[in-house]
Amino acid sequence: MLSGEQISSLMRAVKDSFTVTEDAEITVEINPGDDLSGFLEEIRNAGCNRLSMGVQSGNDDELLVLGRRHSVYDAEQTFYTARKLGFDNISLDLMLGLPDSTKETLNKSIDFVLNLAPEHISAYILKIEDGTPFGKAKLNLPNDDDTADQYLLLCDRLKTAGYTHYEISNFAKLGYEGKHNLNYWRCREYLGFGPAAHSFFEGERFYYPNDITAYMQNCKALSDGEGGNEQEYIMLSLRISDGIDISEFESKFLKPFPPTILNKARLFEKNGLCITDGNTIRLTDEGMLVSNSIITSFTEEL
Repeated sequence: MLSGEQISSLMRAVKDSFTVTEDAEITVEINPGDDLSGFLEEIRNAGCNRLSMGVQSGNDDELLVLGRRHSVYDAEQTFYTARKLGFDNISLDLMLGLPDSTKETLNKSIDFVLNLAPEHISAYILKIEDGTPFGKAKLNLPNDDDTADQYLLLCDRLKTAGYTHYEISNFAKLGYEGKHNLNYWRCREYLGFGPAAHSFFEGERFYYPNDITAYMQNCKALSDGEGGNEQEYIMLSLRISDGIDISEFESKFLKPFPPTILNKARLFEKNGLCITDGNTIRLTDEGMLVSNSIITSFTEEL
């Protein structure tokens, strides 16, 4: 949505306003397709060192159904262009549970992505929202069991290929876990700038209205309540493979970890949904598929 010069201008503003560390991870989201060589060179010179690219599928038929402008070939060429320009930290997005998708079509997408060998892969299950074009269309979607099988297939293949499943939807080669993603999941603070941007700072959550004119006129941020409470800690911790650190919970909230949660965790463990080892509770791949139910079950005990 922005030109290379606009992103360069934003980076100058950031560096004028904050101390940017030498090892800062600076990510730009891109879609493949158009000739991006000039754009990529500009943002690379501006200090951007990580790309997140919306590939979504390694099947042209699926890309057409999704309404994407790019082809599989376009994605491949954009990736290689980025590599030539010095981007050595690239994340690719894939989608699961697509219309008419099968294990075979997913395997083709996985083959395509693994052949490119990115440092990071994000994978999201398609969710249909009411009132959207997809919500109004009659799509032949895989059922929940088939979608779950696709997710577990992806987890298994990416692990075999050397990627760590470090968060429900994210996989990375060692040392390439997304820094800003982990910052959210570890319930740490962050600042967001621009219309509709959310922040968590000094214990408070707040956001700006989705109104660029108001934002340009220096409107006030709107409160979104306190952040970092026990419920948030448990919910966010269970999204990552490290899971809940019981000692950290007790130190952070100055109270014993609820034994009722530990009892529930042991029941889930018997069904292969989580692992407990004395000081941590973490979800298995199967558990991550039903994480919302497990998280709700745990937070009911707080």
